[in-house]
Order: sequence, then structure tokens, then C-alpha cells
Amino acid sequence: MRSATETQITHRARLWLYTTAILVMVFLVIPTLLVIPMSFSASQYLEFPPSKWSLRWYESYFNSKSWMDATATSLKAGVLTALFATPIATMAAYGLHVARLRHSNMLLMLLLTPIVIPNILIGIGIFYVYVQLKLVNSMLGLVLAHSMLAIPVVMLVVGSALKTFDLDQELVARSLGASRIKAFWMVTLPQIKFSVITGAVLAFLTSFDEIIVALFVSGGPNSTLTRNMFNALRDQVDPTIAAVSTLIVLVTTLLLVITQYVGRDK
Repeated sequence: MRSATETQITHRARLWLYTTAILVMVFLVIPTLLVIPMSFSASQYLEFPPSKWSLRWYESYFNSKSWMDATATSLKAGVLTALFATPIATMAAYGLHVARLRHSNMLLMLLLTPIVIPNILIGIGIFYVYVQLKLVNSMLGLVLAHSMLAIPVVMLVVGSALKTFDLDQELVARSLGASRIKAFWMVTLPQIKFSVITGAVLAFLTSFDEIIVALFVSGGPNSTLTRNMFNALRDQVDPTIAAVSTLIVLVTTLLLVITQYVGRDK
């Protein structure tokens, strides 16, 4: 049987690993995919499997001003979060990598605390600060809050890329007269750009999919899509959320596939 790797391990010997991976993927993916057929139901309530098929809930979504406004808010907040968080996180990851500080690991852990602390605690803290600064229900406040959650994610991705990058190449450029900024821009960034792009996509998705912090800091004209979904479930079981969920799954999957396609030869 053909070897799976250069170590002469056959695919048959790895059959248990493939089976385990498939079972884990099924366990994680199927609950997400169940919402797709539910979104095409003609029933007034969430129904699986649908007894009748219809596009009524997609029509309800696209014809609803509140849903469209919330979608526009989430897209805008996601793009602004990616544009704001990605360069900051990239600079932070680069600074920690080249500084060689004695307590750099401790500093890194402090910067990663937003993804360790429960979002509900972060949301409560941000809300009380925003009340004083009058940033509640503002786009600026929403972007800043989401950026705080996205920066650690981008740092992890870019930091991993920097660990495989040979800094001697940048040092050579600087020895030839390039400034640190120019050396980073001309030498380092082109070689880690796929990780930076991946980090930007993850920053967008962190903002686009976030719900807990959005419940505290968004509302009114700046209500996010996920907040509207939560309200739809709280007030009544509106099957429109199945259509919205399907579109979110589609957007998320499409972005990740495009990112992997762009970086497959990197």
C-alpha cells in the first residue's frame, strides 16, 4: 500500500487516525449544518426536517430594514476591527519577537488575557467604562471593544509566523542601510503576509460573530446582527434566524476557504 509520508507509514496504518479525525469533524460540523435545511422550512416555527420547503424566511430577512441595518453594522464593524486590530497586533507580535525581553513571556500572557477571561466579564467592564466615556451604542465603542478581543487572536497567528522567520535577513537589510521600518516592510512583511492576512480575516470574524460584548455596548442604530439574533430568540422563536445563521455560516466558510486558497502556495 502507498506510504502516507516519507517515513514509510502506510495509509492503512493511519486508518485509525483518519477515522478519529472524521468522527471529530462530524461531531463539530453537523450541529452547524442542521440549521441550513431548517432555514428553508415553510413552517411558522423552527422545524427539522422541514415538512414543506420555502424561501419565505430569506425573503423576510432581505425585506426587513432592521435585519439589513444590523447586517450593515456587523460588516462595517468587522472591517474596521480588522483594519484597526491587525496592524496593532502585528506590531505587538513583532516587538515581542525582536525585543528579547527578560519577561516577554509574561508580557505576552498579559496581552492574551482577553481570550482567557470570560467575555461576560469583559462585557460588564467595558460597559461601565463606556458609560463614563459615552461610547455605549456607538460604532467607535463597538470597534474598540471588538478590537480588544481580536488583537490577541492576530498576535498568535503572526507570532507563530515570526518564529519560523529568520531575522538575519532583516539584519542584512539594515546593515546595507535600510531603517528598521523599511527592513520590516521590504523583507519581513512579504514573508509573513499570509499570516497577517489570515489574522485580518480572523479579526473580522471575531467581530462579525461576537455576541456577548455586543449585548452590552451595541444597540439602537448600531445594533449588530448577532444582537438581533439574540433578541429574536428571546422575544419569540423567529425562523428568520435560521436563514441568518445559514448566511453567517456561508460567509465564514467562504472567507476561510478563500484565505486558504490564496495562501496555498505560500
